[in-house]
Amino acid sequence: MGQEAAVVAANGAGAGSSKPHAVVVAYPLQGHVIPAGHLALRLAERGFAVTFVNTESVHHRTARALGGGAGDIFAGVRARGEGLDLRYELVSDGFPLGFDRSLNHDQFMEGLLHVLPAHVEELLRRVVKDPATTCLVVDTFFVWPATLARKLGVPYVSFWTEPALIFNLYYHMDLLAEHGHFKCKEPRKDTITYIPGVASIEPGELMSYLQETDTTSVVHRIIFKAFDEARRADYVLCNTVEELEPSTIAALRAAGKPFYPVGPIFPAGFARSAVATSMWAESDCSRWLAAQPPGSVLYVSFGSYAHVTRRDLHEIAAGVLASGARFLWVLRPDAVSSDDPDPLPEGFAAAAVAHGGSSRSNFDEFVDVLKRRCGGH
Repeated sequence: MGQEAAVVAANGAGAGSSKPHAVVVAYPLQGHVIPAGHLALRLAERGFAVTFVNTESVHHRTARALGGGAGDIFAGVRARGEGLDLRYELVSDGFPLGFDRSLNHDQFMEGLLHVLPAHVEELLRRVVKDPATTCLVVDTFFVWPATLARKLGVPYVSFWTEPALIFNLYYHMDLLAEHGHFKCKEPRKDTITYIPGVASIEPGELMSYLQETDTTSVVHRIIFKAFDEARRADYVLCNTVEELEPSTIAALRAAGKPFYPVGPIFPAGFARSAVATSMWAESDCSRWLAAQPPGSVLYVSFGSYAHVTRRDLHEIAAGVLASGARFLWVLRPDAVSSDDPDPLPEGFAAAAVAHGGSSRSNFDEFVDVLKRRCGGH
């Protein structure tokens, strides 16, 4: 760990406490870091000592998006003076900070699969002081949580940031393969009716990774290993709402998996949260949005991960303009490639401007269970 990382990691490290201790490890992609950060905050608000583990790369991107400085993502929370026990640690993902993870996607994924686990294990052996009061709260997509949790003698809490339905489909990949809808050269096209908790689903409605015939990619290998680990999780947290997915959640519980829908994990107004988790500089469009008629704005985004070809992007841009709708398009500079930071059609920007519950939550129930498991009161 570099000198700067060591300074950041020292925040609260080693402070003795009889409180239950949750080590929260965020997957190094934007859509995973945000909910992990807010989950850590909510656990701290309910009496946990929390150690949040970020990769050095994500930390530095977040700091750069804020305009510099190496303070951790909870600095704004601490400034409120609430006395929350939030500690912050950095771990290398195996690549130098200057390595282009977007341009070298597959190499980066191979690093997450084969290199990162050793760095995480080294860090965990340092921060897990008392296994009897500690738990690992780790993104489901990591390939090591159950294995390391068993080594350290602590419970593994798998944190799933997507709907329960998606977890359920990945959880039953074996059934999809057994029935010929996955992992074969010519998958069946008939309706899928055999997944517990899913009345029916069409093959074309499955996640893209479950529709591909080549399942040897690094992402597939990560998914397969991650869900092998997830099957050994002591608990699963899901950023969903029970009333939205009752049959799917019931089926997962019936399979013997302690499954807690704790969403929405984000607080009201989280876009202005004191938890600094954005890896890109942010813009406030609220005044412009407030000036538009209700329900009139089209929102376009490819998220923080997906890539498209320049040709596809130009076709989408043409379609957006042709629709005549007011729109707000959030576009990463590397959506096509890091080598092509301005991929929109010439004149596009100018043309665009011319268009002119219950009292007791599932989360509270989970906290009580975990506190008992970790020796808290």
